[in-house]
Amino acid sequence: MIELTNIFTTLNPWLIAIILNTFFLTLVWIAPKKLLTLNGIINAWILGVLIWGTLGWQGYTIVGFYFLVGSGVTRIKIKEKEAEGIAEKRSGARGAENVWGSALIAAFCALGILIFKDVYIQSLLILGYVANFSTKLSDTTASEIGKAYGKSTFLITTLKPVPRGTEGAVSLEGTLAGIFASLVISLLAFAVNLINIQGVIISVISAFIATTIESLIGATLQTKFTWLTNEIVNIINTLIGAICAIILMVLVKNFFSN
Repeated sequence: MIELTNIFTTLNPWLIAIILNTFFLTLVWIAPKKLLTLNGIINAWILGVLIWGTLGWQGYTIVGFYFLVGSGVTRIKIKEKEAEGIAEKRSGARGAENVWGSALIAAFCALGILIFKDVYIQSLLILGYVANFSTKLSDTTASEIGKAYGKSTFLITTLKPVPRGTEGAVSLEGTLAGIFASLVISLLAFAVNLINIQGVIISVISAFIATTIESLIGATLQTKFTWLTNEIVNIINTLIGAICAIILMVLVKNFFSN
């Protein structure tokens, strides 16, 4: 009898991606709590197949962890947030725009791994991939915890008190929760051997820098330009996180090689 592990090693990774991703997303679709809309399911399927096909179960673990934890923190005190008008739309169910707002840059990193065969470049793209989700989970957690438990929220540009849920608002509770979330997902990436300890530190730092810039964008630009939607800001946020992580790693490598 062929062992399960042997099946996984002999099957084409893209075939495995299609089978397992279809199975997992079917469970998501029939679950009582709707975490994804139908469009969200379809686009998450495309994303999941791409990630498993390029980064295997390790990369899939990271995107899956982000999805589950991000969805979980979004539902914290959801009734109170809805009553205040600061909850995510559709009670937190993610649509196609949310999928790509959170993971477009990660998808580009995964595609880059298919294109570039140089090991060093691939390692930088993997770090960018992790930093994407470290940044987005930090942003989501900081926002949702801040809206749920933030005792005092301040506009990042002026530090003046503002209502919870205001674009560009930050709180101590949310900020600490966001840093913790980025650390946890970065450590998970280390545990599955995607990045090293240097990568963990860089991922957390990059996430903090990116989410801070995202808050600045929310406080200064987002209210002025109608095209600057939350999804566009999320793409900018994760792009900054990924690029920042890659640049920091290159600088660290060059510093220690001299």
